[in-house]
Amino acid sequence: MTAYDAIVLAGGAAKRLGGADKPAVSVGGRALLDRVLGVCRDAGRTVVVGGRRATVRPVVWAREEPPGGGPLAALDAGVRQVEAQSVLVLSADLPFLGERTVRELIGALDTSGQEAALLTDPGGRDQPLVAAYRTEPLRRELALLAAEYGSLTGLPLRLLTQELDLARIAAEPLASFDCDTWEDIFAARARIREHGNVLDEWITAVKDELGIDLDVDIGVLLDLARDAAHGVARPAAPLTTFLVGYAAASAGGGGPEAVAEAARKAAALALRWADEADRADQAGAGPTAPGTAAGDSTRTDEADAG
Repeated sequence: MTAYDAIVLAGGAAKRLGGADKPAVSVGGRALLDRVLGVCRDAGRTVVVGGRRATVRPVVWAREEPPGGGPLAALDAGVRQVEAQSVLVLSADLPFLGERTVRELIGALDTSGQEAALLTDPGGRDQPLVAAYRTEPLRRELALLAAEYGSLTGLPLRLLTQELDLARIAAEPLASFDCDTWEDIFAARARIREHGNVLDEWITAVKDELGIDLDVDIGVLLDLARDAAHGVARPAAPLTTFLVGYAAASAGGGGPEAVAEAARKAAALALRWADEADRADQAGAGPTAPGTAAGDSTRTDEADAG
């Protein structure tokens, strides 16, 4: 994938949120801005246009002139800070945007030869703030619009996109879902707690909170926890997975391979432990178990003696 920079637009008045600081609103325990920063972590430089705040990773800050001047003014402020020949442009209120969509946008820009690759939502509408642009055509059109209108303040995004040669990528159902109202926020919070989403969301949130950039096989760890809980004792599950993480971190690089190897060893131990317990239970139920055979023999002797 071609190297790219990223611009995240995190300004705006959020009038439909009652003026709340929308990028800082939490969905799944993470600020909306941090969720978006997480999907563009491969960017060489990430520029956030908006007021400064704590973020999950370092960024370059920029501000449109005047503040609140609208998306084109914000985009112009951001593009002045980028260095790569391609730039990913995202709004800061996309709770379900994934890295797969980012790769598709950058890939389409690479292969199409066109000036921009935009996501289109399920209704077929262009999403210019979920898009990848070639940097120079983007700068060119922003400069032409500023010259034509005297300022970029308040201008709609369609004035930009209608002048560019576009490739379009159909979005997955929720990739372009944005949070403009409190109803949108509540819907997003409910969605990530659904059974099919909650575990991945939780693991991602924990990794962000702890500053861990590590992809591991969740299934391996769940299988290990199950084996430890069933084969040893229920409290063994969290303690064992903790020790696996500690062992992986102590092994040097502590990458996915180290986690997988530590989990494999611990899972094998749990299975051996469970096997021994099963054998002990079977022996206890059989005729040769300690104490049982002696008791049977005594009763037999007593019967014979009678």
